[in-house]
Amino acid sequence: MSDEPADGGDAEDPVEESEEPQETADERLPTDDAESDIDSNPPVETDGEGIVGEHPEHGGGEPAYPDPDDDVGGISTPPDDEEMPLADHIEEMILRLAMVLLFGAAGTAFGLLFASDALEYIWLNVFPYGAEEVPPPHVYHPLELWLTRIKLSALLGIMVALPMFVYQCYQFMKPGLYPHERKYYLAAVPMSVVLAGLGMLFSYVLVLPVLFEYFTFYAEGSADIAYALGETFDLIITLTGFLAIVFQIPLFMMLAIMMGVTTRRWLAQKRLYFWAGFFGLSFMFTIDPTMMAPILVAITMILLFEGTLLILKWVGRE
Repeated sequence: MSDEPADGGDAEDPVEESEEPQETADERLPTDDAESDIDSNPPVETDGEGIVGEHPEHGGGEPAYPDPDDDVGGISTPPDDEEMPLADHIEEMILRLAMVLLFGAAGTAFGLLFASDALEYIWLNVFPYGAEEVPPPHVYHPLELWLTRIKLSALLGIMVALPMFVYQCYQFMKPGLYPHERKYYLAAVPMSVVLAGLGMLFSYVLVLPVLFEYFTFYAEGSADIAYALGETFDLIITLTGFLAIVFQIPLFMMLAIMMGVTTRRWLAQKRLYFWAGFFGLSFMFTIDPTMMAPILVAITMILLFEGTLLILKWVGRE
């Protein structure tokens, strides 16, 4: 009788285990090349704006910020910008200023030829009376007449030299201007000259006649009126020049809004501060003991300010 397994069944087949690839110890360890890559590229720390900490490209712990001149609006530098020595810049500036002075001197010399006729014309038209009622000018020292002629001729020289000054300034700054800056300059400068002319015309046609009528009414019955030639023309020239500057207010406001410096809404909210500033400037630069001239100038500034705000609101500027 042979001995057989009690269960009488077949012997169990050995369990086949699936063979899976296993990483060897050598494969799990980093290689020398990987270690060198890790060492050569340490973790980079940033402060949100630039790189801090040790970095092989920047060296040291100093923050490395991007260059603001690189790729600004797709243009790294102004298109015509060139490096020039300081001496060349100074020489160019002197030559351009000499050209402006030459134009101013030519305008002044031309004005001297007609200064006497211009004095008479302005004197007869600045007073709101008929020619027979205009008070005659009085001269109180020997050089007063000649000095007044020179001042009036110099005013003409400034008017002639102003466009040349604007042109020379643009040519001097042009290589360092971006295209959008050139656009603003070319749009603003002619408008500035036109506004200055309107301010001078406004002074001559409206402000000065009202002012001299007030002066006459103020002194009438109290003293004999005698207008000094020199002092009267000093007032005329000063007030006319100041109003030429005052009429730049709309241009300054529009440029500030176009360039994003401020908004129409903010200017409207701060209008009372601007009004106070206008009165302060007018009393500072318009010397008049009767206070009539500063008040007229301040009212003109306020009207220009408010008129510009209305125009900006009408065109949809906020």
